[in-house]
Amino acid sequence: MLSKKQLEHIEKRLQEERKRALRSLGLWGQMAKADRESHDSDLAAYTDHMADQGTESMEREKAALFATKEGRYLYRIEEALRRLYNDPENFGACHTCGAEVGFERLDALPHARYCIECKKKEELV
Repeated sequence: MLSKKQLEHIEKRLQEERKRALRSLGLWGQMAKADRESHDSDLAAYTDHMADQGTESMEREKAALFATKEGRYLYRIEEALRRLYNDPENFGACHTCGAEVGFERLDALPHARYCIECKKKEELV
């Protein structure tokens, strides 16, 4: 399967992606908190036009969707780290057929669980 050096490289990539995802989620959390605090004033509801309130509502919903997507990505990254730490000898094996996922694919997508052929089949279903 993967050499020790390749596994170390993939672990580093996973850790970097984890830090990036956590940073993104933290920024969205800060933005959401700032948005809530700016609307705490009693006068805020009276000074905004209904169209502005609709736009703000849409932006909050969009931010929540992005945060949800980032949260799912973070879960996949952490799951890949668990697989790597618990069973490094089998890390990089396809979960469907057992074939090698390949270092190039893991370098590009370090949390990949399937080889290209199995992933294509999965997407067709």
